[in-house]
Amino acid sequence: METETLQDQTPWYALKLYSARQKAVSQWLQEQGIEYFVPMHYVDIELEGRVKHVLRPVVSNLVFVKKSFDVKEFLKEVALSGHKLSIMTKSRVNREYSEIPAREMWEFQVMCNPEVELRKYLSNQEAKLKAGTPVFVKYGPLKGLSGKLVRSEKKYYLLKEVPGLGVMLKVSRWCCVPMEQD
Repeated sequence: METETLQDQTPWYALKLYSARQKAVSQWLQEQGIEYFVPMHYVDIELEGRVKHVLRPVVSNLVFVKKSFDVKEFLKEVALSGHKLSIMTKSRVNREYSEIPAREMWEFQVMCNPEVELRKYLSNQEAKLKAGTPVFVKYGPLKGLSGKLVRSEKKYYLLKEVPGLGVMLKVSRWCCVPMEQD
């Protein structure tokens, strides 16, 4: 799967939802044949006196979609569907759509695996405030991933940022090598 995913260089977009209908939007995207990704995590909820481990979205107003469509046509279809959403832009001033390169999205999806423990999710603003060194993981289970090596609560984490969200995975700093600056 990794080589198949890495050969496809199609970028992704982050969609911001303006309603609490993430499941309906995901279903609509699936019906349209658009590949999408919703970061999920396990939460413990109490039902009838028992604690149950349930898979839930990390953020209820964010869906990532593969750019396999004409943007203008896609936005027309969205308007007709009745779903309220927008494609995230680079900034309030720069209104260009923020594309996520295929490699970055693949790494983000790997880091969002709900089975992996010692993971933290951050808002975009929190992720940007984290100081760290750009690194490449050379050894261990996270081998091949890149991101920013940051420290939090006396532990080291690999931070990956995409528009709208950041994810940090616990990593040993000895497994990381600094990225070469171009």
